[in-house]
Amino acid sequence: MNQLIKAGSVLVVDDTPANIRMLVSALEDTYQVRVANEGLEALAIAESEDPPDIILLDVMMPEINGYEVCRRLKRNPRTMHIPVIFITTKRSCEDEAFGLNLGAVDYISKPFSIPVVKARVRTHLQLKLRTDKLEALAMVDGLTGIANRRSFDQTIEQEWHRAQRTADHLSLIMIDIDEFKAYNDNYGHGAGDECLRRVAGAIKARMRRPGDFVGRYGGEEFVVLLPGCDLKGALSMAEKIRLGVKGLNIPHAFSGTTDHVTISLGCKSIQCKTGTPYTELLQKADQAMYLAKKQGRDRVVASDLQ
Repeated sequence: MNQLIKAGSVLVVDDTPANIRMLVSALEDTYQVRVANEGLEALAIAESEDPPDIILLDVMMPEINGYEVCRRLKRNPRTMHIPVIFITTKRSCEDEAFGLNLGAVDYISKPFSIPVVKARVRTHLQLKLRTDKLEALAMVDGLTGIANRRSFDQTIEQEWHRAQRTADHLSLIMIDIDEFKAYNDNYGHGAGDECLRRVAGAIKARMRRPGDFVGRYGGEEFVVLLPGCDLKGALSMAEKIRLGVKGLNIPHAFSGTTDHVTISLGCKSIQCKTGTPYTELLQKADQAMYLAKKQGRDRVVASDLQ
């Protein structure tokens, strides 16, 4: 229960036990605090599935020093946005400028003042949380409330690289609302927007795994990304989505397919290999979707090349 009311997580990195004890004692009532006594351990924690919100980093440490730790953090897309505050005995203006130029947000000289450390941690955590909220909003489609194209572009690249490392499957479902222009032209854009929201909700409701991704690709097109899922699983999910949208029974008297809103879906699954671009996955799923439309709409079609 106490963890739920913590204001954020702090990683303290220092090879001097007395410094660690002082910082932990000062911060643990307000934040979740983890510790590392050398640079490689700090990098492992920062790159984990549960990274810290901010890092207090000593400079003089064995193996790799704090400057090198900061340099690696800022080079890695997964960790580059974690604020780093140096806490160090290196007190010169040149040292401070060097640390800030590496990407640190602050520089505190030892012996440090606990009230100053707490104030600066609080300030930088508040800034980070605001930035995180703005970044999250930038990844959401304002109309439907699901992920937007920018979010999809980032996610597919990340999942593609992850699948390449494990030689795992990655499946993609491209989805298009059938004859949506006719729907918009005859029912009006307000009704069209509501239709998009309901279709997005029906697609999202079919997802069962935390890693599955649903986004609006653009216009009346949607995309579903299924990590660790082969073609059989993707086709099963696509059919559930098709039936889910069909079950909304949104009237569409101007459709040449049926009297309600339907969707066409294209599936592609690839066992990822190093050197293969993820654009192949996109192209094949898109081609399959247009084939579904050509064959009569309201159906799922798989790419013939697996």
